[in-house]
Amino acid sequence: MSLPAVGSAAPDFSLPSTSGDSVTLSSFRGTHNVLIAFFPMAFTGTCTAEMCEFSTDYAAFERRDTVVLPISTDSIPTLTEFKAKERMTIDLLSDFHRAVSRLYGTLVEERNHATRAYILVDKAGVVRWAFAEPNPGEKRSNAELLQQLDALS
Repeated sequence: MSLPAVGSAAPDFSLPSTSGDSVTLSSFRGTHNVLIAFFPMAFTGTCTAEMCEFSTDYAAFERRDTVVLPISTDSIPTLTEFKAKERMTIDLLSDFHRAVSRLYGTLVEERNHATRAYILVDKAGVVRWAFAEPNPGEKRSNAELLQQLDALS
């Protein structure tokens, strides 16, 4: 598994979202930083905590001109139910066909889902930071993620 190299152009993608729209990474170029957050599975403890924290702290990311794009291999119906059950305010993206997880080096083939990983893409579309959790039961804190964003300025 190999995440995109820091300093390289972030591979572009379009994925369906719980908003009902498709989200394309390159649509944020020139206007927003993007934090791509791959997570293994909806309705699991660490993933639920992480997505709820993104919802709670979203204004802190917005203040840094950053959009958070949480991606899992769950289907849109599953992600929609997950979002509603946990009262999340963020939209979740479905990589049901696993193409983006493969493209970003996050797919755990034997488990058929993505590992927990973070890729920070600046406004120019360049990867500025990438980190894959060695243990999918662990996650980075939003404070650490916000520090990585602050380092872009």
